[in-house]
Amino acid sequence: MPLAAEVLDLAKTKGLMITTAESCTGGLVFAALTDVAGSSAVMDRGFITYTNDAKHEMLGVKRQTLSAFGAVSEEVAKEMAEGARARSNAQIAVSITGIAGPGGSDHKPEGRVCFGVTHNTETITETIEFGALGRENVRNAAQNHALKLLLNATSQY
Repeated sequence: MPLAAEVLDLAKTKGLMITTAESCTGGLVFAALTDVAGSSAVMDRGFITYTNDAKHEMLGVKRQTLSAFGAVSEEVAKEMAEGARARSNAQIAVSITGIAGPGGSDHKPEGRVCFGVTHNTETITETIEFGALGRENVRNAAQNHALKLLLNATSQY
């Protein structure tokens, strides 16, 4: 069974709703989940917040967090996930912010993606260095990782 279908089946069994807050993936996680028939029973809404202004306006990410840590940081991923959950009817939210490429810097290289997942009263963040795999491959890897985070969070509910 595809990973997205597993996430949806488990969430449906537990009566949970899911939301996403995506930047570098541009909605790929939400699209993967809603590609599965019956996803409307589980998927509440998705936020695509590509710019810092969008992260602030739609999710409530603090401007001081953005300026202190940058958009590609666990601190921003945490606020994105918590903001998405607070602005939805979902019990679980996942967030993604990163540098898909091409480009990056020595400090924030291409392929660095930060994730946040919030459920119950806990928010977990992590950074994965996918490397300079190319834009499409980084985005796909980030999508798959976010689905795994959702599956894990849903199983813990």
